Amino acid sequence: MTVKKLFTLTLGTLFSICLLHGQQRFDLYEDGKIPDAVSLPNGEKQNPDDGILREKEISIPDLTAYFPEKPTGVAVIICPGGGYGMLATGHEGWDIAKRFNEYGISAFVLRYRLPNEKVSTKPHLSPIQDLYKAVDVVRSRADEWKIDTDKIGVIGFSAGGHLASTGGTHFDRNYIASKSGNLRPDFMILVYPVITSDKSLTHSGSMKNLLGENPSEELLKEFSNEKQITGKTPPSFLVHSADDKVVSGQNSIMFAEAIAYHSVPFEMHIFPRGGHGYGLNNGTIKADWFALCVEWIFSILAKE
Repeated sequence: MTVKKLFTLTLGTLFSICLLHGQQRFDLYEDGKIPDAVSLPNGEKQNPDDGILREKEISIPDLTAYFPEKPTGVAVIICPGGGYGMLATGHEGWDIAKRFNEYGISAFVLRYRLPNEKVSTKPHLSPIQDLYKAVDVVRSRADEWKIDTDKIGVIGFSAGGHLASTGGTHFDRNYIASKSGNLRPDFMILVYPVITSDKSLTHSGSMKNLLGENPSEELLKEFSNEKQITGKTPPSFLVHSADDKVVSGQNSIMFAEAIAYHSVPFEMHIFPRGGHGYGLNNGTIKADWFALCVEWIFSILAKE
């Protein structure tokens, strides 16, 4: 073997190690073929006095991959919240990914397109198209990234929880073409999620941003995810707070009741305090919902 060839192989090996033990960001649609896309400059960012990163008008969705040093084969795609009007990418995205890595779980933060006629000709489908594309990318590259193809889940916060629950209930709707042949997540984690379109219980801002001012009854039903559950819905872990004034805990409860009816495994924690939007840190209680969640993931995958 020549010195030149050996040097090339060494660089390639080092590059692979860097990717698998660190962070990599890439366009979700690497071929540039974004479904129903309208040309628009990509995004704006705001980080106001409260320290929360808010990203808007994303026209080129991407994934930021976080790889653990000792992968367990489990992967999670993370959907930050933000009412389908912005993305709280920091505390409901990157912080979550880093914590998953501590447990040997590969994590992918999804910056998905927000529903916007400036971005897509089918704005209400943009977020779910992007989530399914993320599932497809991770499953298609599972061998490369040391991930088991049957251990790929989704987690979502608030409106991101609605997106994640859509991912677990609409995977047979052919919203995108699939390279892997399987768009179903293997498990779902829903944290203070928006679930229903029921006007008395939903987060009206999220539904308005997703479906528009005057959606049809058919469209409202389609994206009221407690009504879309079947026996094929993935096992689910739900977290909510009883004092959540933004998204009623009834969203999680009605989802849990529906999956229980269909004999789908689930675990739900309704904590007495915490409000909404706390990410990892519900500072009002001693329980660590994230540690409970990780324990559940490994337990449920062992039974599958």
